[in-house]
Formats: sequence, structure tokens, C-alpha cells
Amino acid sequence: MSFALELLQTLRQAFAGQPLPRVRALHLPPMPWSGSKTGEFGALELDSGALGLSYVLLGDTLAHIGATAAELQGADPLQLAQGWVDGSGARAALGFAAVNALSRELFDRAGFVPPPATDSIGGIQPHAGEHIGMVGFFTPLMKQVTAQGARLTVLELRSELEGAHEGFRVTLSPQDLADCTQVLCTSTVLLNHTLDDVLAACRNAQRLVLLGPGASCLPDGLFARGVSTMGGAWVMDAAAFKAALASDAPWGGAVRKFALERSAYPGLPALLARAAERRTSA
Repeated sequence: MSFALELLQTLRQAFAGQPLPRVRALHLPPMPWSGSKTGEFGALELDSGALGLSYVLLGDTLAHIGATAAELQGADPLQLAQGWVDGSGARAALGFAAVNALSRELFDRAGFVPPPATDSIGGIQPHAGEHIGMVGFFTPLMKQVTAQGARLTVLELRSELEGAHEGFRVTLSPQDLADCTQVLCTSTVLLNHTLDDVLAACRNAQRLVLLGPGASCLPDGLFARGVSTMGGAWVMDAAAFKAALASDAPWGGAVRKFALERSAYPGLPALLARAAERRTSA
């Protein structure tokens, strides 16, 4: 079973018999895209206040996703989430945002807050001569890997980047990551359903870190598949975040990066038990 289908089924089971918040609004950056990092993401907000982020620059997503905003108020987020499993473009991005919003809703109900990140590369510690893999072109993070003398191979989809560069190599073949001992992976592999292929290519990695604002879903299936750390974005000030997103301003002050280690995660059954206890005592 694919990770996407498994996660959607998990969410349906987790909310079975429980009140499900509806969609309040879709928040998007200004269009057309300004080229800013913060303008790459949109957010779906539930009536509870839970926010779920999704990358909106795949294909023509940003050009079309805004047309659906007025129709989303009051929508069932689980129905929207189906679009991530079997849709594409704007429908897939909305579905993935719904998945992240529902995940945040479950975390909030359980009172679970993932720990803050202590660095920007998910705890990876490159050593001289070690072969490090990177899935997606994380330009700001590259120097943190190569400065330690590690050999870096970047897996990309853009053919114009292929080849040797100063301090690293770009490849279009997942098999070139087969002997990497540690791998950094963009959360876009969740949105575009390439996660399973990437994990298969990195099967020999001792540590695999999934990073990015979109890496904020329930991690049970990721950890079961061998992901070591999920490093996502935790919205702390929703009002400030939404205002910054709408104005294409940096929203780092309203969001905290987190790094959730597989060994430190209690698991969904424990979260559901905590949520039930909190309901009983409320």
C-alpha cells in the first residue's frame, strides 16, 4: 500500500466517531510568485484553527488553486485529502494541506508538541569522505555538508542541473544514492508521491531525514518505512503567519522548525489515548 493511501486511511480511522472540524479558509501567497521562499507555500485552515501547509509551485498549481478558495469554506477536510491520493496539481496540493491540517488537529487534541530543531539539517553529522545524499536542491544546506569534507550527491528532476558542480554532483538517477550513508530529503516527495522510490534507492542509508514545511503529517508510516527524522514547520502564531503569508513577508517569526526523531515519537495509539483522556477531563 502506498504511503499516501495508508495515511489517509489512518486519518479516517483516527477521526471515526469524533467531531471533525470543517475547512475555514485557504491562505495563499500573492500571485504571481515573487520568487521568495515564503511564497512557495499555501495553508489550509480548519474551524479549530489548525493549519496545514503545502507546496504550491508544482506545475501550474499556484495559477489554479486560488479559483477554489471561495468554495472551500465548510468543506470536509477528509474528502479534500482524497485529492492528494488520486489527484494532481491544485487538487493534490489542497489534499496534502488537508492531511497536514488534520495531523495538526490530532496533535493538538493530544497536547503533543514536537521538539524544536537544533540545526537545519535534521541532526545529520557529515564526516570527511562520507557520501551524503540530498533529494532536492537544498542550496542553503549544501555548505553545511561539504564544509566537513563529505562527498555530496544531489538527486534532482531538472535535467539542466545534471553534472559536476563545485563541491557536489547532481544526478537524475535515484540509484546514485545507493551507497549514501545519510540522506536529506525534501518534503516534496510526499506531495508528488515519489517517497517510496526514494526510500528504495536509499535503502542502505543509516539515517534519512525528511525536511520542509510540508513534512508535518502524522509520521507513523514514515518511521515504519525507515525515515529517521521528520523536520517540519510548527505554526505558533496563526494570525501572524497568515498575515505574513498574504503579504509575501517572511513568516519565520510565527513558525518554529521542529525535528521529530523516530525514537522520540510516542505513536498514534498513544496520541489517541492522550486525546481521549483530555476529552474526559475537560
